[in-house]
Amino acid sequence: MMTANAHDQVSRMLALVPYLRAKEGIAVDDVAAHFGVAPAQIIKDLRVLWFCGLPNSVSGDMIDIDMEAVEGEGVVRLTNADYLTRPLRLTAHEAVALIVALRTLRASSDGAERDIVDRALQKLEFAAGEAGVPASNVDVHIDPVDAATRGQIERALRTDRRLRLEYYVPGRDETTEREVDPIRLAIVSGHTYLEGWCYRADDVRLFRVDRITALEVLPEPIDLPADARPRDLSHGLFQPADDDRLATLSLEPSAAWVADYYPVEQVRRRPGRVVEIDLRYSDEHWLRRLVMRLGGNARVIQPESLADDVRMTAARALEAYSGSP
Repeated sequence: MMTANAHDQVSRMLALVPYLRAKEGIAVDDVAAHFGVAPAQIIKDLRVLWFCGLPNSVSGDMIDIDMEAVEGEGVVRLTNADYLTRPLRLTAHEAVALIVALRTLRASSDGAERDIVDRALQKLEFAAGEAGVPASNVDVHIDPVDAATRGQIERALRTDRRLRLEYYVPGRDETTEREVDPIRLAIVSGHTYLEGWCYRADDVRLFRVDRITALEVLPEPIDLPADARPRDLSHGLFQPADDDRLATLSLEPSAAWVADYYPVEQVRRRPGRVVEIDLRYSDEHWLRRLVMRLGGNARVIQPESLADDVRMTAARALEAYSGSP
C-alpha cells in the first residue's frame, strides 16, 4: 500500500513536470515555494523523475534533468518530457468534483467572473456527459455577502494592499479593529472567509466576510512574514492541533450532530443512542460555550475541572433566571 508521503510525492511530480516545462531555468527555491515543500524535497523529487519515462523506455528516452545545474546553480532545467505536457483526462469522480467546485465559484461571483465560469462550466459539463450527472444532485449554497465589502477585499488582493477592518466576534459579543494583510478569499461550509495575516493576533487568521462591519483598503503594501501560509481547509475549518487538550463529552441523540460537525478523535456508542466522543480543543471558553448551548443534551466527562466549571456556570445561570422578576 502506498504511504501518504509517497502518494503526495507522486501527485506532486505529476504536476511538477508540466510546471517545469513552462518555466525553463526556474530556481529550486521558487519551485519549492510554489508546491509548499522544502527545497530538499524538490531535489529528491527531481532525482526520482530522472529515472522516469514512458513504459518500456530506455535510458535515452527518459526525462532528462540537469542535476549539475540543480546542485550547482540552484536552477532546474528539464528536457525530453514533451509527452507529459499533454492534458490529463479527468476521471468521473474528478469531473464531478470540478463541476461542483465551478458551481460553487459561480454562486460566489458576479459580472465578468460569472460569465467566465459559465463558459468553463458549459464546456466541462458537455465533455463529462453522463459522468457529470451526479453533480446536479449536489445542492450548492453560499451565504450572501455585501458586494461592496467583497469588492474591496478583491481590490486589495489584486493590488497587494493592507486592509483595516472592524470585525464582530460573536463569542465575545464585541467588535474589534484590526489591520490585515490579505492572502485569499476562501469558501468553507457555505461561508466566505478572508484569510490573512492579522497584526493584532500576530498570526494568520480567518475572518467571516459577513461579520466584517467596516472595511478600508490602506495605501500600505502588504508585508507578509515568510511563514504566513494559507491554512489547508480541505478537511474543513475546525482542524485541531496534536498538542491541543483532549475532552470527553457525552451526547444525547439530539446533540449527536456534534460528532459529525467537529473533527473528533474517537466516537463510542452507548446504550440509549447516547454518543461519547473525544475531541481536542485549544480554547476552553469555546468548549464551555458549546456545551452550554447544547443544554442538558451534552455533559463533560473529562477533564473534571472543565466538568465542574460547566456545572457551576449552569447553576449560576439557573439561579439568575429563577431570581429574575
